[in-house]
Amino acid sequence: LLDTVAILKDLPSDRLTLVESELATMEQLPSGLVGTIVHVYNQGSNEHYVVEFADAQGCEYAMATLEKTEFLVLQHELVEVQRA
Repeated sequence: LLDTVAILKDLPSDRLTLVESELATMEQLPSGLVGTIVHVYNQGSNEHYVVEFADAQGCEYAMATLEKTEFLVLQHELVEVQRA
């Protein structure tokens, strides 16, 4: 929860909840776009993640529900390296 993630593939508009009405003509969110996980839930045996996308001022413009394979969690610090 609250991890920063980047989407791995373009997300088509039919998978988005758009907050700003002027973005209604948006066809997709491009791969690499950064968002924040705001909710995690289980549906059957799969975990799903609600990701919020916001501009540089923090104003949310879209949300999407993603599976773990659709994003990469961004690391801001070097994590401890395990040695063999």
